[in-house]
This record gives sequence, C-alpha cells and structure tokens, in this order.
Amino acid sequence: MTDRVCGDCSLCCKVMAVETLGKPAGSWCTHCKPGRGCRIHESRPEECRRYSCLWLTDPWFGEHWKPNRSKLVLTMSEDGIEIRCDNGFPDAWRKEPFHGEIVRLAQAGEVEDVTVLVIVGQRMTLVTGIREFDLGVVAPDERIVRELEGTRVVGATVVKTSIAKDCS
Repeated sequence: MTDRVCGDCSLCCKVMAVETLGKPAGSWCTHCKPGRGCRIHESRPEECRRYSCLWLTDPWFGEHWKPNRSKLVLTMSEDGIEIRCDNGFPDAWRKEPFHGEIVRLAQAGEVEDVTVLVIVGQRMTLVTGIREFDLGVVAPDERIVRELEGTRVVGATVVKTSIAKDCS
C-alpha cells in the first residue's frame, strides 16, 4: 500500500465503465469535473467506492505512472493486469518507459500465470514477454484463450464464452 492520493487525477472517471451509472468506458462520467474529481463523491456508487488503480496501491509503479501523467490506468482483473489507455492518447502505452515496463510485467506474469492486457477504446492487446497479440474488440460474451508452451504464451484467440467453458 502507498500513501498516494488521486489529487488532480480523475482519469479513471473517463476510461472505466460504471455499470450502475450506465457510463461506458472511454467517456467522461457526467459527475466528474476533470482534474478536480467527483461531484457526487459522498454518494458515489459502491463500484466507484471499491475502486483503486494500481498506481494508488502498488509502490512498484513510480510517479511517472500516475494516470493523468502517463495517460494509463492500471487495474487488476481476475486474470491479471489491465492497462487502459486514455482514448485521446492511444499510443501512450507504447512510449518509454511504459512499454519496457509493461513487457517486464508480462515476462514476470508468465511465470505466475498472470496476463497483461492493454485496452485502447474497445480494442485489446495481450502483451507477453516476447510478443503482442492484437485481439481486436472482445465482446462481453467472449473470452481470451491463451495457447501455452510451458508457461510461455505462444498463441491467443478470442472465443465465445460457451466454447471457452467447453475447453476447460
């Protein structure tokens, strides 16, 4: 844990979806005043209350990762780390030092079966230690299936959730 605070950062209010508010990912929340924060902070939805980006909670991510500086919001998912780009800066994740650090995260993640997924708008890219897999748009009823050789990811495809369950 860190003693960091959001301060002037509110990028999560743009890149994250908020189901209870009907807010899609990639557009500013109507309750957010960018750079100032949430106008309904005291009564904000539970999903917003529970949310913290990795920059707030994990000291591994240095000051350069602060979302309003990097244009990247990092979160944990069931499968690993999701890196959501501000859609106004779709190549932010490819710039250094971010890209190199993302590849190192992916290399370490392969050993622990942790995926690193970059999300730009609705497009997803699975990053591994040696390669990137452009997955395109992954629909809510679809799942990413990785092909492994040992712990190394050598392939990735997107399949309907019902098919993914049949494969497990």
